[in-house]
Amino acid sequence: MADRFPLAERIEAGPAEPGPGRLGDGIAETRRRGRGAGSNLSGRYETLARSIFDDGWGSLDELPPFATTVTIEKPKRIITRNDSPDVNFDRSINPYRGCEHGCAYCYARPTHAYMGLSPGLDFESKLFAKPNAAELLEKELANPNYTPAMIALGTNTDPYQPIERQQRITRRVLEVLDRYNHPVGIVTKSALVTRDIDILSRMAERGLAKVALSVTSLDRKLSRALEPRASTPSRRLEALMRLAEAGIPTAVLVAPVIPALNDSEIESILGAAAAAGVTEAGYILLRLPLEVRDLFVEWLENNAPDRAARVMSLVSQTRDGKHNQSEFGKRMTGSGPLAWTIGRRFELAADRNKLNRAKFKLRTDLFERPLAAGDQMSLF
Repeated sequence: MADRFPLAERIEAGPAEPGPGRLGDGIAETRRRGRGAGSNLSGRYETLARSIFDDGWGSLDELPPFATTVTIEKPKRIITRNDSPDVNFDRSINPYRGCEHGCAYCYARPTHAYMGLSPGLDFESKLFAKPNAAELLEKELANPNYTPAMIALGTNTDPYQPIERQQRITRRVLEVLDRYNHPVGIVTKSALVTRDIDILSRMAERGLAKVALSVTSLDRKLSRALEPRASTPSRRLEALMRLAEAGIPTAVLVAPVIPALNDSEIESILGAAAAAGVTEAGYILLRLPLEVRDLFVEWLENNAPDRAARVMSLVSQTRDGKHNQSEFGKRMTGSGPLAWTIGRRFELAADRNKLNRAKFKLRTDLFERPLAAGDQMSLF
């Protein structure tokens, strides 16, 4: 078993227990340069926990930097269903597991524990791709019982993260949706979405596509630290402008809003997005489920130690004295006076910039079901 793990990693019995102070095994900055998480503790379902220690022989210096690896995954279905009242869709597609953008606050990090991996650095370096996504989608759309409704791309991990440049799975999914006139909504932090303007503009002409870009901060330094491999704020705003100029309905998401870190930028982000041609906007309050809480606290202590305690105190004020709320109706916007104030500031800024005056509703009446094996083509 020892050969399976790098030098200077100690294996301890028992699962990794999340909780304050658990993140004591930070990875050296030279090994995690360009990454968001500062540690890589075992997932919560593992029976063995790893921890870094110095054995006195300098072996920590021999450990390599975290490199991105991609594992091919072949699921049997590609459309994921949900019944959450907090979102405006009931189905989604995630072409990838894990996300190289490395956002320190990402609420999807805990899902990597289901793969036996760490929600920390593993989440942003050990990625999974689903190259058969387009074929599975076409098969599922061909089901006689399928009823069309907007499919969301980008609900768990970013469909335009860096590996999409080579994998092109998201583009192939869009080609299928375009072919059968099926509506799609996209959320991303990447300017790479502009690569697919040819498909998206075609679909938008038929009322079948809309795109939202998340802009967390206009401060390049803060954005780089929070979202190390996502597009810069200026590139995201430029992408919104190009999409809008191509006739594609666009939205901006101020997400997440982090008290005492980026909440002061709500008004400036909405103003910049409106100037870029955006017509809709939304926001999400910082969410810290499971391992994300400790990972984010660690990020604060590494990147904003002077504000760490203040940020977490304010976060708890928006979450009924806790650091996270999982209840429907609260998990996206929080509760309490501070959360209320953030919501009203957002609404006033959106109104001042003439955002959300009308919501663009995607069409479903144009959907053409793919022919299943053995089906006969219509003569008319």
